[in-house]
Amino acid sequence: MHLTLPLPARRLLQATTFWKNNYLILREFKHFRKIAILAIFFSILAAIFEGFGLGFLLAFLQNLTAPNAEPLKTGISWVDIWILGVNAPAIERLYRVSALILLITCLRAGLNYVSQIFTQFSEINLVHNLRQRIFEQLEAQTLSCFAEKRSGDLINTLTSEMDRIRQIFGSFAFLITRGLTIVVYSASLFLLSWQLSIISVLLFSLLAVGLTTLNKRIREFSFAISTANGQFASRTLEFIDGIRTIHASSTQDFERQRYYQASLGVMNAWKKVYWISLLVRPLAESLSTVILIGMIIAALTSGFMQIASLLTFFFLLFRIVPMTQDLNGTIAFLSSQGGAIDNIKQLLETKDKIYFKNGDIQFQTLQRSIDLVSVDFGYEKSKLVLNNITLTIERGKMIALVGVSGGGKTTLVDLIPRFIDPTEGHIFIDGIDLQKFEIDSLRRKMAVVSQKTFIFNTSVRNNIAYGTPWATEAEIRQAAYQANALEFIEKMSAGFDTQLGSDGIQLSGGQQQRIAIARALVRNPEILILDEPTSALDSVTEGLIQDLLEKYLVGRTTIAIAHRLSTIAKADKVVVIEKGQIVEQGKYQELLEQRGALWKYHCKQHEMGEVG
Repeated sequence: MHLTLPLPARRLLQATTFWKNNYLILREFKHFRKIAILAIFFSILAAIFEGFGLGFLLAFLQNLTAPNAEPLKTGISWVDIWILGVNAPAIERLYRVSALILLITCLRAGLNYVSQIFTQFSEINLVHNLRQRIFEQLEAQTLSCFAEKRSGDLINTLTSEMDRIRQIFGSFAFLITRGLTIVVYSASLFLLSWQLSIISVLLFSLLAVGLTTLNKRIREFSFAISTANGQFASRTLEFIDGIRTIHASSTQDFERQRYYQASLGVMNAWKKVYWISLLVRPLAESLSTVILIGMIIAALTSGFMQIASLLTFFFLLFRIVPMTQDLNGTIAFLSSQGGAIDNIKQLLETKDKIYFKNGDIQFQTLQRSIDLVSVDFGYEKSKLVLNNITLTIERGKMIALVGVSGGGKTTLVDLIPRFIDPTEGHIFIDGIDLQKFEIDSLRRKMAVVSQKTFIFNTSVRNNIAYGTPWATEAEIRQAAYQANALEFIEKMSAGFDTQLGSDGIQLSGGQQQRIAIARALVRNPEILILDEPTSALDSVTEGLIQDLLEKYLVGRTTIAIAHRLSTIAKADKVVVIEKGQIVEQGKYQELLEQRGALWKYHCKQHEMGEVG
């Protein structure tokens, strides 16, 4: 009962303070302001009718306790005569007031219903708009930003935390509607007896101050809930994604312990909140009851109010007490949701985030070359992944990148479709800075086959045609055939309509890779990026795919990464990268004759000693 009777304005202000720094969330109301305004409007109407009901209640009690006393009047003659019936007998006045009370009650219930409908609509609209805003935020950021985020944390925010936002808004709306009712009740209390009202303010204010500390502690503990939920979501996602590795490594017990520990963290975080938040209501109820009983005894013994007014006063007081207890529980709940608000604020915040800056030149076709000039890249300026890369990729030629893992090859090819942008230096396409092109017009002319393939939880057909929705059935089948995937696809339960499950769980690594190759082939791209596309294939399938690629790559600009040197022997240019730098480049045979870096890789793969 932290919040209590004649302090509604103060408590509503306290609830509003909860949101004052959350303009990123509140501004979403502009998209459905009419619904939100209607919710508030009908709440105000309901509160006004609540006030009318209190006036009729006072008249009803007076007719019961002192039927011969002067009837209550509004001062509006036609209302007093035709509605209240002040000139009618006492029994008729009682009937009239009873009917009015019933009418007002029904009207107030209807208005509250309509208000709740619009409130709920506002709630679901808010969540829908926030999900869209967060998606747009994530989509607009560069891929390098995702290296700093855990997938589990993002999923937790978009699901659990978003559901908490929905509950928060519902609670906030409850504060407003109940707060308006308490305002009407408080005003009525002061009209009935300002002396008793002031005593109530003083006593319940002391109670409110004493309970404020509890809500502060609840808010502090709430941040641990969001952290624990994020860790649990990350652990769960890692378990699901890594289930093959877990079974292969016989680490089920280890993963079980990690999962249980994450779940225990969530449980303990909530326990800390519940220890205090659940204490608030019984403590408030007990102290409130003591205060109310004391006030009733004092009022009855003093005799300074008429019995009807006194009954009405304490009727209001008893109505306010459970309302304020509900509001107190709501305030405690809001205090426990600070972590969810903070997480969503961070995703919506635009400051200190690196956004993808798109160009406006439509890419038509590659005419001459792609040129990297003095390019540096690093996720941290002090730790460069690429250093002073200068490279020309001619139209229609195949460029092969060779080097040890972690040397920067994948990072280099990620620069071409602008998955990342150079820290220093420039990339030009036919003399135009890459960043001036509208990126989708460029990417539509590209295809990327990575070592780690992502398979969507949809049909085989949709996976192959992903990004190429205009592909015909014949083109999809042809691409599958060329990728040596048609045979195993047709053996599946529903053929091309087979649902592949989360991350292609039904497919082997080699089958996933062949689906990815088919996805690239169906695009018929001008520029093809191959990041070890045959690494997950058996030697027979690798040979078939390699023969296919050699035919398919003729006249097509290709950038290929390969550890197996046999797959890039026919490349037009081989570029050896070590520790983020180009150490040599040239034709395959020419580099072998130089007995440099490529020669060392060649000897190692063929288990030869270096020839002097």
